[in-house]
Amino acid sequence: MGFGQDRFVTLRSTEHSIDRTMNRLRTETSPYLLQHADNPVDWMPWSEEALQMARDQNKPILLSIGYSACHWCHVMAHESFEDPPTAEIMNRLFINIKVDREERPDLDKIYQNAHSILTSRPGGWPLTVFLTPHDHMPIFAGTYFPKTPRHGLPAFTQLLENVAHAYETRKDDILQQNASLKRVFRQIESQSGSASAHLGSLPLDVARNQIEQQFDSRFGGYSSAPKFPHPAIIHRALRHWGRTQASGNADSRILHTALFSLERMASGGIFDHLGGGFCRYSTDEQWMIPHFEKMLYDNGPLLWLYTQAWGISRNGIFKDTAKETAAWVARDMQAADGGFYSAVDADSEGEEGKFYVWDAETIASQLDSGDYALFAHRFGLDRPPNFEGCWHLHAYHSYKELASQSNSQEDEIRFRLLDARARLFEIREQRPHPGLDNKILASWNGLMIRAMAHAGRQFAEDAYADAAMAAAEYIHDHMWKNGRLLATSRQGHAHLNAYLDDYAFMLSGLIELLQVRWQSRWLNWAIQLADTLIEQFEDTEHGGFFFTSHDHEQLIQRTKDFSDDAIPSGNGIAAESLLLLGYLLAEPRYTDAAERCLKAAWDTINQAAISHCSLLGALDSYLQPPKIVILRGPEQQFGDWLAPTRERYTPECYFFAIPDHSELPAPLAEKTAADSVLAYVCQGMQCNPPIGSQEEWKAFVDDCAFSIQASS
Repeated sequence: MGFGQDRFVTLRSTEHSIDRTMNRLRTETSPYLLQHADNPVDWMPWSEEALQMARDQNKPILLSIGYSACHWCHVMAHESFEDPPTAEIMNRLFINIKVDREERPDLDKIYQNAHSILTSRPGGWPLTVFLTPHDHMPIFAGTYFPKTPRHGLPAFTQLLENVAHAYETRKDDILQQNASLKRVFRQIESQSGSASAHLGSLPLDVARNQIEQQFDSRFGGYSSAPKFPHPAIIHRALRHWGRTQASGNADSRILHTALFSLERMASGGIFDHLGGGFCRYSTDEQWMIPHFEKMLYDNGPLLWLYTQAWGISRNGIFKDTAKETAAWVARDMQAADGGFYSAVDADSEGEEGKFYVWDAETIASQLDSGDYALFAHRFGLDRPPNFEGCWHLHAYHSYKELASQSNSQEDEIRFRLLDARARLFEIREQRPHPGLDNKILASWNGLMIRAMAHAGRQFAEDAYADAAMAAAEYIHDHMWKNGRLLATSRQGHAHLNAYLDDYAFMLSGLIELLQVRWQSRWLNWAIQLADTLIEQFEDTEHGGFFFTSHDHEQLIQRTKDFSDDAIPSGNGIAAESLLLLGYLLAEPRYTDAAERCLKAAWDTINQAAISHCSLLGALDSYLQPPKIVILRGPEQQFGDWLAPTRERYTPECYFFAIPDHSELPAPLAEKTAADSVLAYVCQGMQCNPPIGSQEEWKAFVDDCAFSIQASS
């Protein structure tokens, strides 16, 4: 059950709202922009109209970038943007432009880069940048500014006056600063590898050592607080272990960093133990207290990883976590017409985390004394409160430990806790919910389509595959227009030229979807996405892919990012997806583009291997191509053949069961069907004689699958 198309309007408390004319954000699709539509600030979206107004009036631009689930964005909005005296200063001195960083990641990337260069500090949200009206270069950049001076920050109104005064009196200094910044941008843009670069395995080994060095052996993860999940790093660790397992020299230490991190995250408060799904990050090193927003782009890669971790270890916590996350996605994050929503806010009723935390008395009133004691011991209610006088659930003891301590069966403990969680979930459902950002982004949907399709295949759960299929249908029907993707959609209205991530992540999602449920139309669309990705985004001079298309709006910088950030590198996912599609279709045009991308990124990969784990995945697949397995034959026999592949970790094998009636390009059509199933196995551009017996097939799958013995 969803929560309705208009839940986003509850993102902020209405107690401070006043009756006023809405500004020019009122017609936007972004829930974040709509949150600000009744501010007294004369906000405008980024548009030619706004930029022309700044030029005509010779006023600097105040550019404010944030997103709907951002707690400090809400704080600054309440303190300053809802305040009429502050708004009067903003309207008098600036042209005010509000941007949703999720709809315009191109602008966010550019001005976050500028902030980092100007301040020598990482950025964040809200991002506050003042721009010159004619060339949109930064005058000054910062993040959150309070209404009154504190924590070493000036009052926002003081900053407004100072920047406006500097623009009027220090134009030469601003021109000099902008000239320097442009030089830095040019230097960044000119950095590229060489077409003659020799691609080798050294960065894979370097990254492996860096992962182990950064691993927190006590609590898991790869950093101190604030602690982020870093799914790209975990995935690299799993892949590296898979390679070593295949060679007969399994690297158990690198596998431990991944599985232990996943286990601690699943036990921690970063995971929602009642409703499923992960929050953005942990504020502490123990994964206990999160920043409570839930983002689709975190949960897609994490669902994908937990499904793989179950295949490797058979540790029950991984299967439970994957299934509970998938259930949350299907219940709370999917629109009735198929697309996946973007985010759930950290705040409800004006307070961060209020929806998720408990007092002990409420829980005790809902459970009998024995179940309460068990629940309290597992989730820390028998310890001091851990969040502002209340308890946020964090699992301290495993089912096995609880069973041992109480001389009970583990299944009994699991059942009692499952029943207690279900009862508390129903109670929590009656609370005012955090706001839902119900826009649908092609890129983030691609990540979740990949994850839900993979979970559907691995767990033989049709509902997960159905959810992935419905999301792909939505993107195709509503956001694929005239052979091009659109970046964002809400309530049926799609717009904005799509970015590299949109094409790359959707292509990756479709390749996974073809494995769980082959339809030739998905292959045809994948080919169209790949062709457009190369035609519109490739740097034809140096290789690699720009973040924006060749016909995109001209901005002050055209970025080409190779490293992973909060989401995986678009170049990395593009390169690996093009390799897989090229191997599937025996099409060198795709594999050649992926190779050019890797060579373009080669220097930066070698400078910081751990920061480029997505590209390292593509490098891995380039150096040692995976096996592409095509099953042909009677569709009713596919189930028996695919059964041995389920709930297994098979990182070097991709399985495509293609029904007889499918319309196929020549390289696939040549792999003909028979009265019984044949399995065609190809690696790179070479294929082996088909496998026709179940015994030989099971031996092949066993050779593809890697696992360890683990307790649940």
